[in-house]
Amino acid sequence: MVEFCDRCGSFMKADVKGYVCPRCGWMKAVQLIEVKAGPAGEAEPVYVMSGIESAIVVQRMCPECGNLEAYRNITVALGEHAGVSNDRSVEKFRCTKCGHTWVVG
Repeated sequence: MVEFCDRCGSFMKADVKGYVCPRCGWMKAVQLIEVKAGPAGEAEPVYVMSGIESAIVVQRMCPECGNLEAYRNITVALGEHAGVSNDRSVEKFRCTKCGHTWVVG
């Protein structure tokens, strides 16, 4: 992953805690990822522990508690298989009150 300094625009170098600009010394922290092991022989899932701060709050009723506000994230997957273009978007909602998550898409 290539990162550029928000202050001076220089190419940043990877560090243990994130990225460091060699020109001005500005640091950028990296996103923490927690990996949990599954049963033997299965692929290990990766859980991203942040991302809600980039979601917007919308008026959507939670099917679990009936709250009327939820965080909304849209994920778009673009791909091509055997010359056929495949575009897919998934809407993911998370209740602001109880944290219940549901997917539309």
